[in-house]
Amino acid sequence: MSETPPETPDFDAMTRDIAEVPAVEVIVTVAVNLMSAAAVKLGLTEEGESHKDLDEARKLVHALAGLLDATATEISSFHAAPLRDGLKSLQLAFREASLVPDEPGQGPGEKYTGAVYG
Repeated sequence: MSETPPETPDFDAMTRDIAEVPAVEVIVTVAVNLMSAAAVKLGLTEEGESHKDLDEARKLVHALAGLLDATATEISSFHAAPLRDGLKSLQLAFREASLVPDEPGQGPGEKYTGAVYG
């Protein structure tokens, strides 16, 4: 039985594809991926509790807040506003899911956003 050798990715084509994507789209895509992953780790999906991991969710929400803080002047409010709204929703969901909620201003990402209240 002969095995076919694995195909190697065309890195030149991948580099060209990446080069054509505006930075704002890359930033927004990364932010949406962080939001989605955080939602899963907060148990906000259909599977809910089976994927819930608040330690992991904290890291993802914190990373999202840092990204949005760092890129606030780089992306337009058209892109930033819904991402900030999503971040706040995740921060509130984290607070609600926590058995012992963090003090105001100490929750994930609140270092960047300030204290989040419902």
